[in-house]
Amino acid sequence: MSKPLTDQEKRKQISVRGLAGVENVADLKTNFNRHLHFTLVKDRNVATKRDYYFALAHTVRDHLVGRWIRTQQHYYEKDPKRVYYLSLEFYMGRTLQNTMVNLALENACDEAIYQVKTYLQIFQDGGTGTCFLDSMATLGLAAYGYGIRYEFGIFNQKIVNGWQAEEADDWLRYGNPWEKARPEYMRPVHFYGRVEHHPDGVKWVDTQVVLALPYDTPVPGYRNNIVNTMRLWSAKAPCEFHLKDFNVGGYIQAVLDKNLAENISRVLYPNDNFFEGKELRLKQEYFVVAATLQDIIRRFKASKFGSTEVVRMDLTTLPDKVAIQLNDTHPAMAIPELMRILVDDEKLSWDTAWDITVRTCAYTNHTVLPEALERWPIDLFQNLLPRHLEIIYEINRRHLERITALYPGDYDRLRRMSLIEECGQKKINMAHLCIVGSHAVNGVAQIHSDIIKDTVFKDFYEVDPQKFQNKTNGITPRRWLVMCNPGLAEVIAEVKIGEDYIRDLSQLKNLLKFVDDDALIRDIAKVKQENKLKFAVHLEEQYKVKINPNSMFDVQVKRIHEYKRQLLNCLHIITLYNRIKKEPNKAWTPRTIMIGGKAAPGYHTAKMIIKLITAIGEVVNNDSVVGDRLKVIYLENYRVTLAEKVIPASDLSEQISTAGTEASGTGNMKFMLNGALTIGTMDGANVEMAEEAGEENLFIFGMRVKDVEALDQKGYDAMEYYNRIPELKQVMDQISGGFFSPGEPDLFKDIVKMLMHHDRFKVFADYEDYIKCQEKVSALYKNTKEWTKMVIHNIAGCGKFSSDRTIAQYAREIWGMEPSLEKIAAPDDPR
Repeated sequence: MSKPLTDQEKRKQISVRGLAGVENVADLKTNFNRHLHFTLVKDRNVATKRDYYFALAHTVRDHLVGRWIRTQQHYYEKDPKRVYYLSLEFYMGRTLQNTMVNLALENACDEAIYQVKTYLQIFQDGGTGTCFLDSMATLGLAAYGYGIRYEFGIFNQKIVNGWQAEEADDWLRYGNPWEKARPEYMRPVHFYGRVEHHPDGVKWVDTQVVLALPYDTPVPGYRNNIVNTMRLWSAKAPCEFHLKDFNVGGYIQAVLDKNLAENISRVLYPNDNFFEGKELRLKQEYFVVAATLQDIIRRFKASKFGSTEVVRMDLTTLPDKVAIQLNDTHPAMAIPELMRILVDDEKLSWDTAWDITVRTCAYTNHTVLPEALERWPIDLFQNLLPRHLEIIYEINRRHLERITALYPGDYDRLRRMSLIEECGQKKINMAHLCIVGSHAVNGVAQIHSDIIKDTVFKDFYEVDPQKFQNKTNGITPRRWLVMCNPGLAEVIAEVKIGEDYIRDLSQLKNLLKFVDDDALIRDIAKVKQENKLKFAVHLEEQYKVKINPNSMFDVQVKRIHEYKRQLLNCLHIITLYNRIKKEPNKAWTPRTIMIGGKAAPGYHTAKMIIKLITAIGEVVNNDSVVGDRLKVIYLENYRVTLAEKVIPASDLSEQISTAGTEASGTGNMKFMLNGALTIGTMDGANVEMAEEAGEENLFIFGMRVKDVEALDQKGYDAMEYYNRIPELKQVMDQISGGFFSPGEPDLFKDIVKMLMHHDRFKVFADYEDYIKCQEKVSALYKNTKEWTKMVIHNIAGCGKFSSDRTIAQYAREIWGMEPSLEKIAAPDDPR
């Protein structure tokens, strides 16, 4: 087989088609050498790959900065409404390559680097949360992402003897070429203290101050010269050491105590879908909100570029110029903090302040799992944020007055709808605060938004149905197609549907005209095979397991959680293994099953699931009877850079959560866009994927939401399935009998006990249908032509799942803003 083209060679092909425009290569080469020699002070003979990376990053950043400044000038001149996207998690991903794609510099950089005789491995990594920022810039919205600049991001995962071990991710150790510290916009954030009520208003006094230092990162739109800003706050201790500390010898301790303040931005909490209630986490949530709101109001008041003078004093117009989107409940403190600023500092009446707050804020819900919803103990609030507790009490008092007027005597409803939960330890329900304090509440897939209205927040929906909306998630096609799968991007462009699909993904539906085109079928299958060969090489290097590149690449990559049901996947692997062992001479469809994802460090069951997967792999991969017909690989340290390799190489995408538990998912969309078929339940965005591509073009199995509800009513009895289904019984007996842990037969007893006696996610109930569905998958995979036609149907159905569509809907239906595809002048163009 001929050697597959490198991504660099593919990008050159794409650039010929205009998907990656050409800048002046000589200029880039000169700038690259200048940065290498003068910025980094390196001789090329001793420069490392990292030095080359930084030199190229600085070269590309030079192209960004002029556009960045011009964009901000443009906003100050036009004074548009601005949207502020508040999130506690922005993982940045590979900024360099994404920036080159969006600025049309990729081919020129490839050529310049080639001419200076350097092979460059782009290795900076990060994660998600930036699809929306990419789309906001691409759609010309004046948008700002606000979050925390964590010193340590999500941990790096190591698999040691089959167990997960965590290592700190010191992602800033070599510096970050994309960020710019902005000390001139440093803001104080207050904690603790006490509240004084005076005739002229309320004062929050004797507080401890932490400074918030902003770092700005540019976010370029796709080829429109717009560069928006992501501003992340870092915690700094104020430098006020009193002279008396020297006299009593407390100076050293005072300096060391700086660390306590600066711990606020030290580390990202890795819990996924689980609320822990730690004081440091509440400090982080208030820290980002307090700093951001000061910034928002400063920018609102001073609308002239480069000017700090106050030109706008009337805060009643704030909702006309500012939209704040709360991404989950983590930034919920924005609601009481905005009220505090308006009432205490700006001296507005409560009613005026409340009207402004509600019209400015909107809330996105991301989960319906009860253990994930934030409920903060009152005494923690009383100590840390005493004024905000008073404000929340007053919000609640007025809210319950309204409910009482609507439903007199319905005390049970009042209890259910209160912002304060009274049973046991008193707690503040942050989701209730978000709903009451926002003008719009949305879920992130249609089924999720319906569940919110029908169950979790039913009482609130009955009172304010106009607040509730759906905004199905999306992904950016720049990163998740052009950047990670240039071969497929080129094949699609070649098919004469035009190159504009990268800006308007709905144009992919034009592929349906070519679904029977033999050339297209051949080309799409060829790209997939090339991606698989490349990934197989990577796997052999990383895991020392020889992979059959002609096997089906069956992939489940996501956080490890019971509701995502990696255990159902395990049951299928063992069933398939048993079948091959029983009939070794049968013509089995070979599979390489890959599972990856991180478990929250304190989540025992999730860590046991990882150990089970690796233990199954040990047995299966070393069984000579099975050979290369079945391999099981645990993908260590799953993150964006690994996703960009595995997703383009996948044949089958596993999206198998219990119906009604996954809010949306975005991995499902990434696989679909990259030519994998989906085996999944009718959950999250899978439902809409089936609508768009045709249910017959996905492998849908298992209970629907209504079936799960019916089973809950009846009572789920795992033993009934265990006793009735011989293959399931065999699998469970192998796990519990130590077949996969011969040295420690009881190793998986906790998993067995959970599955048999208290499985909230009903794995056994979907087992039979899942196994049957997997048989259909295996049968179809043998027919490459029919499989690839189904793939084309899926790619053609991806148009809806662009984050550009998602953001355009947020803009029009929540923020009151109009997206624009207008290109602004580049810095070297006459304005």
